[in-house]
Amino acid sequence: MFKLMTTLIRGRATDAADQFTDANALTILRQQLRDAADGVTRAKHSVAVVMAYASRERSTAERIAAQLADLESRAVEALKKDRDDLAMEAASAIANLEEEQAATEKAMLHYDTETRRLREQLSLAEHRLRSLQRGKQIADAAQRTQKLRGTMPDGVINSLRDAEETLARLQARQAHAESIETAMTELNSTSSAQATSDKLAAAGCGAPLRSEAANVIERLRARVA
Repeated sequence: MFKLMTTLIRGRATDAADQFTDANALTILRQQLRDAADGVTRAKHSVAVVMAYASRERSTAERIAAQLADLESRAVEALKKDRDDLAMEAASAIANLEEEQAATEKAMLHYDTETRRLREQLSLAEHRLRSLQRGKQIADAAQRTQKLRGTMPDGVINSLRDAEETLARLQARQAHAESIETAMTELNSTSSAQATSDKLAAAGCGAPLRSEAANVIERLRARVA
């Protein structure tokens, strides 16, 4: 029982933490991106420091190379003049400079390797940061859209729906009225034509439209015969 209670407490704590994270995800993301941007800035400074050290070592190497060339030239001149003492002193100085030169070259190699590694990591970090920033922009836009959608009052939707229904009824009545008007026009036209035909027939213009009594008697007599 105690184990179940412990598991339940841990589960509720995890659920609460997840709900809190989900509710504040965009705010958390913004701060994480600010932290990441600060980290990238510090990384750039570190690369710049290493590059400065490497530049200093290259300057030292150039100075040592110039000193070696000068000492070797002077040592040769001393030997030509049988000044072995000066030549030996120059040789000792040359040996010390060569040791310093070897150490400097080793330091330069180390700085160059470290600079390449840091620049690669910095480039990858900047690429990932830009990708995350684009994703944050999309998330910001989506959240603003959701807020606007959520602030639309229900009354506005209902009013629009009612207006659409009213417009539909009005259009239906107008269409019906137009149909009636068309039918009345056709009826009036037919009645007018019929009246004109009757008037013409009564005046003896053309065949009569209605059977007269005399015509009916003649037709009946013909059937009797």
